[in-house]
Amino acid sequence: MSIQRTIPRGFWQALGFVLANSYFFKFLKHVPCPTLNCYACPAASFACPIGTLQHFAATRRVPLFTLGILGVIGTVFGRAVCGWACPVGGLQELLYRAPVRKFRVSSRFTFVRYLVLAGLVFAIPFLTGEPWFSKLCFVGTLEAGVPLALGDRVIRSLIGPFFWMKVGITVALLGLMLLVKRPFCRFICPLGAIYAPFNKVAPSFVTVKEDLCVRCGKCTEVCPMDLDVPKEVNSLNCIRCRECVGMCKALERPGR
Repeated sequence: MSIQRTIPRGFWQALGFVLANSYFFKFLKHVPCPTLNCYACPAASFACPIGTLQHFAATRRVPLFTLGILGVIGTVFGRAVCGWACPVGGLQELLYRAPVRKFRVSSRFTFVRYLVLAGLVFAIPFLTGEPWFSKLCFVGTLEAGVPLALGDRVIRSLIGPFFWMKVGITVALLGLMLLVKRPFCRFICPLGAIYAPFNKVAPSFVTVKEDLCVRCGKCTEVCPMDLDVPKEVNSLNCIRCRECVGMCKALERPGR
């Protein structure tokens, strides 16, 4: 029996959030978190990997330590980190369960996350000296901006139009998550863009037995990334969640 069937992915995603914000392990603050988590969260125990990359871009240095950590994680797990450990992914899947009308958005637009990585994470910080992705990031607004504003009168007195713009971006994204499968992961997340190429080398692939596949669409229906599973499993957009495995006998681990 697979671990997916014994312990739900939601448990691991929640555990990822707890470990990233465990408060008592702040000595790890210089270590990049494997998932997207705001370093400014009062309980954060790790550095934000995207925030760290921006800092080095802004100061025009090469973040060898951070790149090494992300490279090792990507080589071992690929985008399985996105499917199993990232609480932002878990939040999106949870919100998508809301009983409202759903919409499908073509995966052809997933290239946008590479533009976000190149532009907001590297190029613009390099040119301006400011971490613009972190300034706009909805995760930072949820985990740090809003909690700090609610808990500190001085911070509330400093709130201006830019803060409310960030709140508006956050509300818009949360609303979109009710309607579309994992929109932030698919079209925006720069960390997912970093891990994606490692799907080509990381283990834990799923194989498709073409002779058994009848194109019933059941695997595609349960895919949280809205992929055409027989064609796109193990692609750069696949988060290795294995939700498709078990839906059809044409999908299984290699070597079985």
